[in-house]
Amino acid sequence: MQLAQKEKLQLTQKETLLLKDLKEQEQICVEKYSKYSSEAHDKQLKDLFAQIGQTEQQHLDTINQILNGNVPSMQSGQSKKVQLNFTPTYDTVSSDQNKQLDNYLCTDVLSTEKHVSSVYNTSVFEFKNTDVRSALNHIQKEEQEHGEQIYNYMAQNGMYN
Repeated sequence: MQLAQKEKLQLTQKETLLLKDLKEQEQICVEKYSKYSSEAHDKQLKDLFAQIGQTEQQHLDTINQILNGNVPSMQSGQSKKVQLNFTPTYDTVSSDQNKQLDNYLCTDVLSTEKHVSSVYNTSVFEFKNTDVRSALNHIQKEEQEHGEQIYNYMAQNGMYN
């Protein structure tokens, strides 16, 4: 994201508190995806977690920019939605435990994505600056796409009821 050449953004107390909450949520996401990428048993899932973790780091960087009074300039088409085709890799009895552990990781990050998306939803309505609202809306859309990717992985691997 490029920074717009404008005056430094003046945040209200409420906006600052919301951004601090979003920053905390994004830090949790970055940490979870990094940890879960190393803990996942399926290579496709490891790669998915690593990819999403990189995007979460970009979200964290954007929130920090806004907290520092800079308005990010969101360019259209910036979102990189990746369509992944997951081939089930859990086809032996010996891998049942690994599948259960990966299922747990997926369920946890899917719940996290749902929560983070809802925090962005509330925040979008609370900011007066249109560019900040657009940036938060863009991030929320990416959070929803992360949830879709996790759901697709789970559904294709028989993990989602």
